[in-house]
Amino acid sequence: MKDRIIGIIKIYVLFLLLFVLQKPIFMLFHHSLYAGAGWTGGLRVMWHGLPLDLSLAAYLTVLPAFFAIFSVWTLSKRLLKMQQVYYCIVTSLMAVIFIVNAGLYGYWGFPLDATPLFYFFSSPKDALASISLWQVAAGIGAMAVYGCLVYLLLYLTQRSTWKRLKLLYYRVRTTLILLLITALLFIPIRGGFTVATMNVGQVYFTNDMRLNHAAVNPIFSLMESLAKQENFGKQYRFMPAGQAEELMRTLVDTTHTPTPDTLFTVARPNVMILLLESFSSHLMTSLGGTPDVAVRLDSLAHEGILFTHFYANSFRTDRGVVAVLSGYPAQPTTSIMKYPHKTQHLPSIAGTLQRAGYDTQYYYGGDANFTNMRSYLMASGFRTLVSDKDFPVSERLSKWGVHDHLLFRRLLQELETARHDTVPAFRVVQTSSSHEPFEVPYRRLPNDRLNAFAYTDSVVGDFIDRFRTLPQWKNTVVLIVPDHLGCYPEHISNLTEERYHIPLLIVGGAVRRPRSIETYGSQHDIAATLLAQLGLPHGEFTFSKDLLHPVSPHFAFFTVPDAFGMVTPDNSLIYDCTTQTAVVDAGTRPGSNLLPGKAYLQSLYDDLSKR
Repeated sequence: MKDRIIGIIKIYVLFLLLFVLQKPIFMLFHHSLYAGAGWTGGLRVMWHGLPLDLSLAAYLTVLPAFFAIFSVWTLSKRLLKMQQVYYCIVTSLMAVIFIVNAGLYGYWGFPLDATPLFYFFSSPKDALASISLWQVAAGIGAMAVYGCLVYLLLYLTQRSTWKRLKLLYYRVRTTLILLLITALLFIPIRGGFTVATMNVGQVYFTNDMRLNHAAVNPIFSLMESLAKQENFGKQYRFMPAGQAEELMRTLVDTTHTPTPDTLFTVARPNVMILLLESFSSHLMTSLGGTPDVAVRLDSLAHEGILFTHFYANSFRTDRGVVAVLSGYPAQPTTSIMKYPHKTQHLPSIAGTLQRAGYDTQYYYGGDANFTNMRSYLMASGFRTLVSDKDFPVSERLSKWGVHDHLLFRRLLQELETARHDTVPAFRVVQTSSSHEPFEVPYRRLPNDRLNAFAYTDSVVGDFIDRFRTLPQWKNTVVLIVPDHLGCYPEHISNLTEERYHIPLLIVGGAVRRPRSIETYGSQHDIAATLLAQLGLPHGEFTFSKDLLHPVSPHFAFFTVPDAFGMVTPDNSLIYDCTTQTAVVDAGTRPGSNLLPGKAYLQSLYDDLSKR
């Protein structure tokens, strides 16, 4: 009996020690981020991360405990083999999750959740395009070493020392004691005896989110995220439904009358949207950013319509594309693009314009299957979809497909062939070159990432210059907007307002006059604003607001995993749903956006559950 009890305790302690020691290793790997934490910061991280480690160690010990119970009645080789297979699976998962979490944190700035799985299984090639072959090889090697080492420790700890119990009395007594010990494991699993069950937020202990993230057990974070993927109607329940509905009535357009402020010189111009990969306001001097990077966009800003208080809805392309093209806000725990059965019920600019007689085309130099994009675009109403497969293999020189200059060359060739559109056209062009690993056929700036942005900026500028010479230009408006803010500034926190500030620029021969618009808004407001300018209904775009209508509510809203932000002239607020605290609350009316923001997110998940 004693050998089995000691065996369960040893396996639990071993799992716990492994999880605790992962934290300083993680911090050492990201030493540039944690340089100021010191050894005391590491100790605090290990201490405050214990609740999740205790819980997960208990999860992983339950099955070995049952193996020990079964061994009281049989010592068959099959039982020993099952135990070895279990340890092999567990150690493999531990190795993969720990290494992937360490590798991705520098890019994303939050603990591992279900998002990478979605990207990887939708298109492994694109999911790995941001990293080099040596990084992949190093990661696989690290996983192998880590997994083998942990398996060896488990094997040595749990080498079969079980003794055969011949008397029925000893078997029954030992079984009952082991069942009691197994039942006790559910105390740390649940997180104690309080009402609240164990969750990631319980290990947050400081305003420094990097230390909180180091304290999070990545396996637990991934498990919790996966559990939230479909249960949308029960997530983010901040208030009674009636109160949320009442607040939401003040946050949506209550009238859909035409706006008196018209931006265009023609009623139904050709419309083109350029979705620029990872661009931000920090790259444009016209928005207070770094000089000498997006010089062509800065030049265009003086001749077009520039929205100066415009925000991305989230942090990844799949969220941004849906926000722009369907007027649907991004979600913090998932991406609606994952669910074709839901995206097919979303409204879309392409669908509305197609019904109004527009031809609809989408241009992307990468894999259109990545993140279920193809199914979303086809359901949205795009008649033509050009992707990497439509270019010769010799031109697919980028890890993301074809470089931006080749994509725009293809578009320009088709524009020159058409020259006079017989019907108005809606075209969307999605760039990809200004993305990790920043390998572009261009060199103007010494910094690789800034040089990649300068490359795409130059490509866009050259395209606009050549487009001006075509007859379609005078009847065209071009909306230039990023899909999200990406990798500049480097190491920018997800929980800052600056993380979401992006440009929205409208140029073209059909633009009435240059101007600057200071109204606050987000990517999902483009749909209602554009359709209102075209005199088309936009009532089905529930969450989209006309940025130019005087009676429309004006605010920016954005999300990142387990947090949301709402920004108005009076209050910049970012609320961390994990800690249930406002990590940013600035302006002349602090806290004024808290209840509206909660109501907005709750209503968004109500809508998501019904799609």
